[in-house]
Amino acid sequence: MSGASADCYRAAMHFASFPAALQSSGLAPLTAAQVTWLQVNVGKVCNQACQHCHVGAGPKRTESMTSATADRLIRLMQASPHLEILDLTGGAPELNPSFRTLVRAATELNLRVIDRCNLSVLFEPDQEDLVPFLAEHRVEVVASLPCYLEDNVDKQRGKGAFDLSIAALRQLNKVGYGHSESHLVLDLVYNPVGAHLPPE
Repeated sequence: MSGASADCYRAAMHFASFPAALQSSGLAPLTAAQVTWLQVNVGKVCNQACQHCHVGAGPKRTESMTSATADRLIRLMQASPHLEILDLTGGAPELNPSFRTLVRAATELNLRVIDRCNLSVLFEPDQEDLVPFLAEHRVEVVASLPCYLEDNVDKQRGKGAFDLSIAALRQLNKVGYGHSESHLVLDLVYNPVGAHLPPE
């Protein structure tokens, strides 16, 4: 056990319970605050099967949010005056039939919308107009890219995944994503394989 881990363990063992730890830190009692950020996992359907996927999504998965559930989410958003952000994830959230319905409903409510995108989904059938749709609705794209090295990405996601990811980024750049003057937000997220943290 590393020094930092041992310190955390000793600190945890010092208190008989979580409430006691909160009390000692001057943080008790915990109270519910207003919900401002709604993250929705729309299912496990994905065009990729990545080693690092924490939900086990992939092309053979069938679990997908229904339109009835999407309608309930829209009613929830409409009834939540403090809500600021709708954060859509999956799987590949864009492959859910209700993805665009949810995006439109959220932008009509002036919510920020985040799409957690694997990039290669832009080249799936019936997604040809996805990039302009995202730009039109000012959806913030959080794009997962396992590494900046082609070999690493292809090992995790399959041969050709790196080239597709770069091509997708170029499409997003072309409509303004990643350019400060356009206000279209594009963030890249690194996905390590395995349970590890960088060295201290």
